Amino acid sequence: MREVEAVFREERGRLLAALVRRFGDLDLAEEVTSDAIEAALKHWPVEGVPPKPGAWLMTTARRKAVDRLRRDQAFAARLAILQVEAERAAHAPPADADGELPDERLQLFFTCAHPALPAEDRGALTLRCLAGLTTPEVARAYLVPVQTMAKRIVRAKKKIREARIPFRVPGADELPERLPGVLQVIYSIFTEGYAASSGPDLQRLDLAEEAIRLARILRRLLPSEREVAGLLALMLLVHARRDARTGPDGEPVLLDEQDRGRWDRDLIEEGSALVVTALSGGPPGVYGVQAAIAALHDEAADLATTDWPQIVALYDVLLALDPSPVVALNRAAAVAMRDGPEAGLALLDELAGEPRLRGYHPYLVARADLLHRLGRLPEAAAAYRAALEVAGSEPERVHLRRRLAAVEES
Repeated sequence: MREVEAVFREERGRLLAALVRRFGDLDLAEEVTSDAIEAALKHWPVEGVPPKPGAWLMTTARRKAVDRLRRDQAFAARLAILQVEAERAAHAPPADADGELPDERLQLFFTCAHPALPAEDRGALTLRCLAGLTTPEVARAYLVPVQTMAKRIVRAKKKIREARIPFRVPGADELPERLPGVLQVIYSIFTEGYAASSGPDLQRLDLAEEAIRLARILRRLLPSEREVAGLLALMLLVHARRDARTGPDGEPVLLDEQDRGRWDRDLIEEGSALVVTALSGGPPGVYGVQAAIAALHDEAADLATTDWPQIVALYDVLLALDPSPVVALNRAAAVAMRDGPEAGLALLDELAGEPRLRGYHPYLVARADLLHRLGRLPEAAAAYRAALEVAGSEPERVHLRRRLAAVEES
């Protein structure tokens, strides 16, 4: 059964993308994809997984789609067009021997992340269509009721249909503008998996791994895009620490306390190689620079021997590329490690008026930690209390309560 599930996981995105391309209807494509998988669940456990499972699923789904269209008179004209296209396809060059459908999957990436869709809808649609999560699972990822998420997905599909958003890969002149949106959707999925915004667990490993899987697909489809390599590198290097980031009770374990022997060296090696690709052949991008920072953390034996001067220098580069308060916050934390907590705190105080950092949990925690290190205990306690009020997951709240108690007992 695991073998069957693995096939579905790998083939679903390809199948859905190819069907959307062929029939021009996302709802229809989803329905017949589900029908094909249901048929496979019935036949494969008895007959075995076919030699070309993707081709089996595609043939089954196409037949079911045509049957549905024939039953619906409103689609008669569309069916006639599809039959003409099918005849043309019969005389087209054969598909790749391995059944890859790169163009269709890439088109689906850009359709789901089209700038005409609201940002929250892009991520939801990507999780639903490309990652294959159910609507309840997507709702959980976005911390909204299932009905709300169902309406959001329906709205996104309606927008695609009514605005006639093209199901295509952008041209070379459009790609630089459109690709960052696709990468941002994938990275947003990963960050929710890395640090869940609420709930009983610090990490949502299922989301983090889905984001990595999507980035691997995108990397295969766009091998010359260095920022795709940078994003994949960044996620691999961060995800390599997953097993060491939580303690026995699920509580957070800070970087300086993690058992680095539990870090995934295979992912670190793969990610570090991709960093070289991401930073070669042209100006650096934001994901490539972030990946380089992550690589320096992963390659260090401990916190004390980490190359903080180089990390600060990379944050200087990143701040020029992305002059956001969040990048400035991370740079301040690195400066604190290089030059001491007082220097870092001075930079954090300069950011105190930034609207985006008001109530931003990492900012409040960083400030509390530096105040604690400087022995300014009443101020540290106040900062920890402020962080507790906006902490997301329960493990984060438990961790902050312990730090607050330690300060109050000092």
